[in-house]
Amino acid sequence: MFDISGKSALVTGGTSGIGAAIANQLFAAGCRVLVAGLPEEKPTPDLDDRIEVAGLNVSDAESIRRLTAGLERLDILINSAGIIRRSAEFDSATFERVIDVNLTGTMRMCMACRPLLVDRGGSIVNIASMFSFFGSGMSPAYTASKGGVAQLTKSLAIAWAPDKIRVNAIAPGWIATPLTQVLQDDPARNAAILARTPLNRWGQPADVAGAAVFLCSPAAAFITGVTLPVDGGYLIS
Repeated sequence: MFDISGKSALVTGGTSGIGAAIANQLFAAGCRVLVAGLPEEKPTPDLDDRIEVAGLNVSDAESIRRLTAGLERLDILINSAGIIRRSAEFDSATFERVIDVNLTGTMRMCMACRPLLVDRGGSIVNIASMFSFFGSGMSPAYTASKGGVAQLTKSLAIAWAPDKIRVNAIAPGWIATPLTQVLQDDPARNAAILARTPLNRWGQPADVAGAAVFLCSPAAAFITGVTLPVDGGYLIS
């Protein structure tokens, strides 16, 4: 039920962090994996060097068209591309940019890949956030975008169920990545995060990757439209 060997996967934002961990785990499980990231971004050493990497800007429709036109088939789409600008998001132009990448970029990828996924009865996993469930006074655009990702996931799950495309999301908790390094390095914020997390540790990208592989596998064949927290219990505490 957990076998995904021989399937083909595309991971956006997969050159580092959570995206790279998901790509690695899909590859280890027998998938053919293509990682897509901004052309100027070099993959981190964490990404398995046997995985193919391509340039992609999820804010650019032509960039998406070029990438997807080269795909012969696709079983799995992981939408992990995202940005955060924290206090700068109170500027309207920055707010719009974050929404464009995190939310509209996710929708662009889903729409572009839908014809390929229909052919395979494929699976989409979007990356949401703890901020899909509650607000952040520090990052209004990021929070709004991730709330939108959770609702988009539900909507596409309903719309595309007749095509046998499953659409789910993962809401990572506090995961140790470069994106959260500033919080890991802040003694007060770090202590507060650990105090509220019942498992009393930062999550690792691999913790999210395992959930992604499950949602893409036949073991999750009757699961669609969910946003799965992977947070060490943070939401319930």
